[in-house]
Amino acid sequence: MPDLIFNSFRRDVANGSIDLDTDTINCMLTTSAYTPSAAHSKRSDITNEVTGTGYTAGGKALTGKSMAVVGATAVWDADDIVWTGATITARYAVFYKSRGGASSADELIMAADLGSNITSTNGTFTVATPSGLLVAS
Repeated sequence: MPDLIFNSFRRDVANGSIDLDTDTINCMLTTSAYTPSAAHSKRSDITNEVTGTGYTAGGKALTGKSMAVVGATAVWDADDIVWTGATITARYAVFYKSRGGASSADELIMAADLGSNITSTNGTFTVATPSGLLVAS
């Protein structure tokens, strides 16, 4: 499960601004200098994105997205995100809907605390996508 679901997420799902099955959902990484807040609603609210070899600003698009519905509960999941040849240090993974333009247009979904600063030196940096994001029940 994610450590933080942004307040705006459920509203954005309910009004159709975010469709977890068909939209491009990205994961970006931030340093420990970022302070997660449920009040953040757009990617432009996120500060201190990591920089380094093997990492592109804005992060990576998720693959293998799926939605499972059991009774009245909808649960979303996706494949883990992997950066190869990465020389970076990150503390948080922030998931958002990418509209392909200005960061002020990209809706936030959730943030995951990696538990501590994680460093990769010309290696593989993997973020386990928080499984079982409860969308509705």
